[in-house]
Amino acid sequence: MIPRSISNRLGALALTAAVTTGLAGCAVNPVTGKKELSLMSQSQEVALGEQQYPKAQQTQGGEYLIDPSLQRYVSDVGQKLARVSDQPSLPYEFVVLNNGTPNAWALPGGKIAINRGLLVLLEDEAELAAVLGHEIVHAAARHSAAAMSQQQILGAGLAILGATTQDTAYGDLISLGSQFGGSAYIAKYGRDNELESDRYGMKYMVAAGYDPYGAVRLQKKFVELSKGKQAGGLEALFASHPPSQARVDANIQHAKKLGGGVTRRSEYQRAIAQLKRDADAYKKYDEAVAAVKKKAYDQALALTREAQKRQPKEAAFFALEGDLLAQKKQYQSALQSYETAVQKNPSLFSNWLMRGLLNAQLKNYTAAERDLQRSTRYLDTPHAHYYLGQVYEEQGNTKSALSHYQIAAKSSGDIASKAQARVQALSNKG
Repeated sequence: MIPRSISNRLGALALTAAVTTGLAGCAVNPVTGKKELSLMSQSQEVALGEQQYPKAQQTQGGEYLIDPSLQRYVSDVGQKLARVSDQPSLPYEFVVLNNGTPNAWALPGGKIAINRGLLVLLEDEAELAAVLGHEIVHAAARHSAAAMSQQQILGAGLAILGATTQDTAYGDLISLGSQFGGSAYIAKYGRDNELESDRYGMKYMVAAGYDPYGAVRLQKKFVELSKGKQAGGLEALFASHPPSQARVDANIQHAKKLGGGVTRRSEYQRAIAQLKRDADAYKKYDEAVAAVKKKAYDQALALTREAQKRQPKEAAFFALEGDLLAQKKQYQSALQSYETAVQKNPSLFSNWLMRGLLNAQLKNYTAAERDLQRSTRYLDTPHAHYYLGQVYEEQGNTKSALSHYQIAAKSSGDIASKAQARVQALSNKG
């Protein structure tokens, strides 16, 4: 499912494109052949998906790096399904995100992600194919474009998230790292889109050689997990993929009409073996995050260090340790934790951003400037610009400080208010 922050941006861009180029009107659904409302051409849709895919990954934990072979495995399964889809020429990409929330989503143009938190709930490759096939249909059938177009026309607007966070001062670094890279914010597709994705996704499964009952087992599992206490942590998944017995029954009826196929259980279990070995480490990490929410910081720190012992390659464990040490005002130790986080995952913006904030706190302004600038290469955030403004202001570089404050001031929330205040103050000095 498409994250709401991305959906919001795409919807606004789509509406602008429609107004300026006169593209508003009907388009044929490439999967069903039906005429549907669309405010953007498919080439625009593909371009928007390409633009937003890296940003969506950054805000949701970044790529899962511990086991690169899992990335290749999931991509291979996805591409096998994409080749037999109704839009095989789309530039499909598949990524496993380092996010414990069970979820999967698709951006326009075939940019698809699945969280490691969902992979550990699946039993075989056919179930993985059911998830990816479902998301491929959302992309191939242009569901997100249709949903955005409908909401814009109705004036309902789209849920406004953002990848931005609440403002965090130097003395309150504890929440910033965990807010970025949290659970995905997703748009809800209509019931018809979901059933359509189930049905055609099963068709793709069979065409690729998979057992279509993998989709049945998947939905049965979701129905069971949705009951009682087992639903905890699955809110994002069920918000976009609402489970029901009716959906299970519909999948059973479709499966009966299709041929057989393979499940490849042993291959799948081998592929996720590292994730299963690391289950205890991620459980400790999740418990640490829960402890942070309760302000039980000492307990959270102990749990985080237990997670590090179980899997010392995971950068997120060291990033959380850095947040916790910063909360205790142990800035030098926090910086060392973030040094480790950056070394283990140099491709995640939040590691650079937080290291930059810590360097600024320690008055290492040259290093802070380097780190904050580096963070914007991966994700351009108002926080990076606001703190760059502070770094330059501390060094007496008013012109550069004002430039970055002005960028941050265009955002929203507390960070924008603070930036606007600094813009006013520096402008008055001038």
